[in-house]
Amino acid sequence: MSLSFTDTATGRKAPFRPADPTAIGLYVCGPTVYDRAHLGNARSAVVFDLLYRLLRHSFGPEAITYARNFTDIDDKIIAAAQARYPQMQPVRAIGKITRETIAWYHEDMDALGVLRPEFEPRATAFVPAMIDDIERLVEAGAAYASGGHVFFSAEKNPLPGHLSGRRDIDDDAVRRIEPNPLKRHPADFVLWKPSGTDDPGWESPWGIGRPGWHIECSAMATRLLGASFDIHGGGSDLVFPHHDNEIAQATCCNPGADYARTWMHNGMITVAGQKMSKSLGNFTTVDDLRGRLPGGAIRLALLSAHYRSSLDWTEALEAQSLATWRKFRSLAGDADPDRHPPAAVLAALGDDLNTPQAIAEMHALHASGDAAGLAAALDLLGISRGAEEAELPAEVSARVEALLARRDAARAAKDFATSDEIRDALTRAGIALKDSPGGTEWSAGAHVDVSLLLSL
Repeated sequence: MSLSFTDTATGRKAPFRPADPTAIGLYVCGPTVYDRAHLGNARSAVVFDLLYRLLRHSFGPEAITYARNFTDIDDKIIAAAQARYPQMQPVRAIGKITRETIAWYHEDMDALGVLRPEFEPRATAFVPAMIDDIERLVEAGAAYASGGHVFFSAEKNPLPGHLSGRRDIDDDAVRRIEPNPLKRHPADFVLWKPSGTDDPGWESPWGIGRPGWHIECSAMATRLLGASFDIHGGGSDLVFPHHDNEIAQATCCNPGADYARTWMHNGMITVAGQKMSKSLGNFTTVDDLRGRLPGGAIRLALLSAHYRSSLDWTEALEAQSLATWRKFRSLAGDADPDRHPPAAVLAALGDDLNTPQAIAEMHALHASGDAAGLAAALDLLGISRGAEEAELPAEVSARVEALLARRDAARAAKDFATSDEIRDALTRAGIALKDSPGGTEWSAGAHVDVSLLLSL
């Protein structure tokens, strides 16, 4: 089958032709590990997991090497460690918070059907490689030391704004990145910076310090996949400055190499039109959502829009995805899948991961009663076919039913404040509701707060 993907660098869709079909390299920027993963983190993981699955299907599992990193040293991590474990020695606190956050991330992504990559490098394990790359950049005249810092010289960048189009280094948005009076030019960016007394630090030619964010990914990607590899992915919020800067570093470290041949970026999750993010405080964690929706329904929701588009997260999207997941599972749950997924589904995914079209084809398979074909399609998309919804004790189920009866009575009396209060309380307890003309359906998510339910 043919595959075509949109390359962020050109903005055009083109056939995917790896340099070596037996050795395809895929690198994706993973999370900064200081808190629970939110749905924005999950969307990137699910989108590129689907790409990974499609490449494995098309070229064979042994032909793909997938690396997705963990950023485990960062100012946000240091601040979170100080806040969460103020009595602990700072470096130990940072180690503790990154270990527990990586464990949470694996738990959440496993629930969403995300396969583990061949490599999940932690940035701290590659600091020597980063120091080596920085030394090469300094020797090449592309970087300079200043006051214990090392900066990349924007004036030496052979490919400025390669992805973002911000090619003028005197553009105001470029100049305002990481302001520092030690820079020769405002658009220069940090490769190395001194560590505080209690912060993690490594010996380097420039003193005790730690790497800048951008050098981490280019050092890890080239060590694991080579100086030239096929696909680099991540969220669209990373295009500028992170990925532009990765390209600058890698190009100067490895002249003539293709870092990377194709760039792919997923759109953002939005809430009421705003990007979902921890900094804005409008995020929903995967763990919270798993309390009211099964992983298969969450994954289906994350794939409901084209990966390059934004996806507005709403209660309606949750309800529709749950209903669709249940419908698909009811037909395909116990079926033996076909040897190959249906051609129409494969064609949709091969066309720049067109998941809305793929899901439309799955609705057609359901309508035709093709259980085996639907099972194969669900397996390819990584959408679970097994039961994931919690089975509650009889007394808890009875309590939910009693609360719903109270809610129905409140609605009949036009007491919408009480009706909404009961709905919100059930949602907080991990019970998903779907209202229809025939009544209210409910389901238990993976994490139900039984004590809260019984106290309502």
